[in-house]
Order: sequence, then structure tokens, then C-alpha cells
Amino acid sequence: MPQILIDIKKLYKQFNLSSSIWSSKKRVIPAVNNVDLQIYKGETLGLVGESGCGKSTLARLITLLEKPSSGSIYFKGENIFTYNREELKFYRRNVQLIFQDPYSSLNPRKSAAGIIKEPLVIHRIGNKASRQEAVVELMTKVGLSKQQANRYPHEFSGGQRQRIGIARALVLRPQLIIADEPVSALDMSIQAQILNLLKDLKQDFGLTYLFISHDLNVIRHMSDRVAVMYLGRIVELAQNNEIYNRPLHPYTRMLLSAVPSCVPDGKKKIASIKGEAAKENDNGCDFQNRCPYRVEICSEQTPILKEVDNYGFCACHLTGSI
Repeated sequence: MPQILIDIKKLYKQFNLSSSIWSSKKRVIPAVNNVDLQIYKGETLGLVGESGCGKSTLARLITLLEKPSSGSIYFKGENIFTYNREELKFYRRNVQLIFQDPYSSLNPRKSAAGIIKEPLVIHRIGNKASRQEAVVELMTKVGLSKQQANRYPHEFSGGQRQRIGIARALVLRPQLIIADEPVSALDMSIQAQILNLLKDLKQDFGLTYLFISHDLNVIRHMSDRVAVMYLGRIVELAQNNEIYNRPLHPYTRMLLSAVPSCVPDGKKKIASIKGEAAKENDNGCDFQNRCPYRVEICSEQTPILKEVDNYGFCACHLTGSI
């Protein structure tokens, strides 16, 4: 049985928005809706879904950049929302984030070396000499040279800036790295380099990844297991090969059918996803207004994420019959 590093239980996060500038009435947006999810030590868990489904909000909750409305996240069996100051500091050392945008995530007034060693200074790890040694070692690991240590972010390309961000995330030797769309802002040729770098670093440092993306090909290349998210809920969770070879949830099937293929006639085309990602009412399945398989129960009961024999988990009333 793999060791659970992060255990998310009934996690819920809502945002309150005004319905319009002329009204004080508030709308409640459930960005993360009663999510149960485990991240196993040493794995890469891919989290996929369209823009606005709650992927980044979940990442911000795990990294404590946001506080939940309710629910718990356990790190090695302890609820992170009950941590004291010292426990919180220890947790932040062990859970690091690689940001989506390599242009805005780096301080333009600091050199590459200054950016990478800043976490060591904040956590008071080592002395000046050991910190500099760690910076040089990591810059080499991520494909940069020590001669570039004193250069500033504007002197680097997008791919090089993301390498600096990766080195910064690694400098504290974390156990979990959350990569939130780490290659979506890069050119295709550079994307492949960064993805292969991340896979190599996972082996070298014994890392665990939560890898977030809307790109199904990237998720397939990186992940051991895949969780599919829709309107704040996990609707399907299974091993990589199961998700891509025999998806069960209609939403997953539609996402995969939309991926461009080199052999257009060789892939079965599912009905395209139409309409807005929004529920018609408070009852029933979140996907009901866009699902071609919709039946009466779909508008009456919200499906729960259930285990499917020899597969994984799926939240659909029609699992196994479509």
C-alpha cells in the first residue's frame, strides 16, 4: 500500500461575488466543492480540467495561500489548518510551488542567484558559503551555468526563467512540488525540455508532484494517476493508462475526443462539449446541461465519486452503462 503524503477530505472553498454593480446581492461560487483526494508519496498525480474548474484554487489551498470554507488537508496524518507557527514553517519547507508564468513569478530586482537562495535566507538554512554552493549546484541541475548566477530575469529567455523558478522550488529540498501549468506559457519545443527536466529531477530528488494542466497530452506524459476536475469536483480518478484507454465519465470522454490526432479518422468522435460550464439548478449532476447521455436522475441527484472495480473512481450515475 503506497504511503499517503497529502490526504484531502471534504475540502470546500467558496467565493462570494456581487451579482452586478447595481445589486448588493451576493452570489456564491463553489471553486472547490467537497473534494476528497489523496496524493501518494513518490507519485505524479495529474490534475486536469478546463479553465475555471478550480485546479489552481485547490493548489492554493494545499500551499496555504488560501483558507478553506470547510474541510481538511492532512500532511503525514496532521491537519495543516491546525498548525502552529513552527509547524507551519516546516510544512512550507516541504511543499513548494512552481508557478505558471515565468515572467511575473520572479523578482526583477534580484539576480538569479538571489532568487534561488532567498528561501534559504528566509528559513535561516546554512551560511553564506553553503547557500552559494547550493545555488551553483541547483543551477547546474536545472540546465543553467554558474556564469549566469548574477544575471537578472530580463536577461533570460522564458524557458530559462522557468528553470530558475524550478531551482527556487527545489532549494529547500521539499517532499511535494505543486506544478501549476508550468509549461503553458512556453513555446512547444521548450515545453518538452522542461517536462523532461521535471521528470529527471523527480528521480534525482525523490519528489512527489501534483501536476496541474489543461493539456491532456502533457498530463499523459507526466502522470502516474490522473484526476479529472469539473466545476470544483473530482469526477474521475484512475491510473494514467486507464483514463486514456477507457475513460468512464462523459466529460473525460469529451475532453479526450477533443485532443487533435495525427489520424483523424482513427479516433472515435464523441459529441463535442457545448454550452457553459454551469449548473442549471442546485440539484443533480454538475455536467447535466452539457451531457449527451443525460437521464432523469441526473437532474435530481448529485453523483458521488465511487470506486469502480479494476479501474479507479468515477462520479456518474451511468457508470458502466454508457
